[in-house]
Amino acid sequence: MIDMVRSYVLLALTWIRAAAQYPVSMALLLIGSFVVTALDIAAIAVVFVHTGTLGGFTLPEVMFLYGTAGMSFALADLLFGNVDKLSQHVRTGAFDAMLIRPVSPFVQMAVDRFTFQRFGRTAQAATVLGIALTRLHVPWERAWMIPLMVICGVVLFTSLWTLGGALQFLLTDAPEVANAFTYGGGQLTQYPLSVYGSDLVRAVTFIVPLAFVNWQPGLFVLDRPDPLGLPYWLRFLAPVAALTLACLAAFAWRAGLRRYRSTGS
Repeated sequence: MIDMVRSYVLLALTWIRAAAQYPVSMALLLIGSFVVTALDIAAIAVVFVHTGTLGGFTLPEVMFLYGTAGMSFALADLLFGNVDKLSQHVRTGAFDAMLIRPVSPFVQMAVDRFTFQRFGRTAQAATVLGIALTRLHVPWERAWMIPLMVICGVVLFTSLWTLGGALQFLLTDAPEVANAFTYGGGQLTQYPLSVYGSDLVRAVTFIVPLAFVNWQPGLFVLDRPDPLGLPYWLRFLAPVAALTLACLAAFAWRAGLRRYRSTGS
C-alpha cells in the first residue's frame, strides 16, 4: 500500500510539473474550473430568492449538503476520476503497456494525465462548506461527523468509478453507464434528498448507497429528522456503506483484470 501511494504521488507530481511549464494556462484552467462550478451554487441561490426553504431545508443547510457532497465528489474526481477512461486505453492498446510496468494498473489509470484544474472544483466546494459552517454553528458533539462523511463520500464515489472501470473490461462503450452513477450521483447529492421521490431515496439508500455521501450523516450533523422516517441508526452507517462498496469495487476490478485479453496492438 505504501508503494502504491508513493507511486501515485510521484506520477501525479510528474504531470503537475508538466502542466506548470505553461503557468498562465494552468492558472486560467484552475480559475475557470472554480468559476464554472460556482454556477451550481448560483442556481441554488436563485431558488432561495423565490422560496425560504428547499425540501424543508434552509439556505445554510442546503449549502452544507452541497459543500460536503461537492468536496467528496471533487476529491474523488481529482484523485481517481480518470479510471472511467479505461475503455479508451483498452481500444488503443495503451492499457497493455500499463500491465507490464512495475506499478499497479489501477494507480496508473487513476493518475494518468493528472489534471491540476480539478483543484478549482475542490476549492469551490470547500469555500461553500466553510461559509455554511460559519452560519450553522454546529456544536462539537456533532461536528466530528463532518470530516468522516467527506472521507466516506470520497470512498463511495471512488468505488463507483472503479466499478464503472471494471465494467469497461467487458463493455468498452460503458463510460456513459458509469457516469450516470458518478457524475449523476454528484449532482443528485448536492440537494436535500427530500426534494426527490421516496422510491428514489430508498434506492440510493439501500441499493446504490449515495445517501451515505452526505444525506444520512448530514441529518445527524444538522440534527434534523429523516423526512421519510427511516431509522436513526442509518446516520452512522456511512463507513459501513463505504467499506462494503469499496470491497465490491476491488473484487470487480480484480475480476476484470483476470478476464482481460490484450487488444494485440
